[in-house]
Amino acid sequence: MMHMPGHTEVVPPHRRYDEVADASAALVIKSYSSSFGLASRLLTPAVRGDVRNIYALVRVADEIVDAPRPEQGLADRSNELDQLEEQTSVALITGASSNLVVHAFARTARKVGIDLDLVSPFFESMRTDLTDVVHDYESLASYIYGSAEVVGLMCLRAFLADEPKAAAQYEHLAPGARRLGAAFQKINFLRDFGEDSDGLGRRYLVGLDPDNPTDSAWSLWLDDIDLDLTAAAAVIPSLPIGSRVAVCTAHDLFAELTARLRESSAAQARRNRVRVPNAGKARIAASAVARRGIPRVAQGAGA
Repeated sequence: MMHMPGHTEVVPPHRRYDEVADASAALVIKSYSSSFGLASRLLTPAVRGDVRNIYALVRVADEIVDAPRPEQGLADRSNELDQLEEQTSVALITGASSNLVVHAFARTARKVGIDLDLVSPFFESMRTDLTDVVHDYESLASYIYGSAEVVGLMCLRAFLADEPKAAAQYEHLAPGARRLGAAFQKINFLRDFGEDSDGLGRRYLVGLDPDNPTDSAWSLWLDDIDLDLTAAAAVIPSLPIGSRVAVCTAHDLFAELTARLRESSAAQARRNRVRVPNAGKARIAASAVARRGIPRVAQGAGA
């Protein structure tokens, strides 16, 4: 559109609010997740914004249940989570919210096709973290589905939003997205199992006793994670090119973390959180770019 000299384009007030909401979501991710920030920079700009909007809501819910303020009791945290879920449900209908992170999420959700079938299980799992402390296999499977697998499915919706035959592609790729989300969650359980048990009073991993962790139980969970990562890797080549490199990078970062967890005993990992150094993350991202190819529009993308 051409503009007369001396005239500036007027930005509609709602558009400016949308931009501030998106910027708020990006700030949440930048502040909380270096690994995700690295992988997300390899997404095409439109998809990158949508995925950040999804993860920002997830992060805020995590903070409610995992990092309460000193004055907050259980009832306060439960009420805060209920309010966040209610705000999100209403925004999915109206397309707007006074909560900037919820507003950003709702705009993305309405655009890419995320509905309550994915949102409700997520909040159900978050609510579990306020109540249950010891999981069995059945409750753990339900928790992982709501806390991680549905997040993978939300991101898949964003990856496929502008693709032809998106519905058929979603059905084909959804099992792999769920397996990748499950792998990420289990890896985090292993990496954080000392903090989860000591600081939060939770026992996620069946058979792995924080007070007496055995290397045999440790290895069984790592074997299970390897199966998830292998299944997820098989579908990465079928992802749209605009998201393929980023997902490959995230997969490989967690595969490297899994390998480092294997090098540690259960007792050692309980005391010292296993990490991938920044140089290793950069190497993994470069390798993913070389192996998968990267769309020109994503090269040199900012944080």
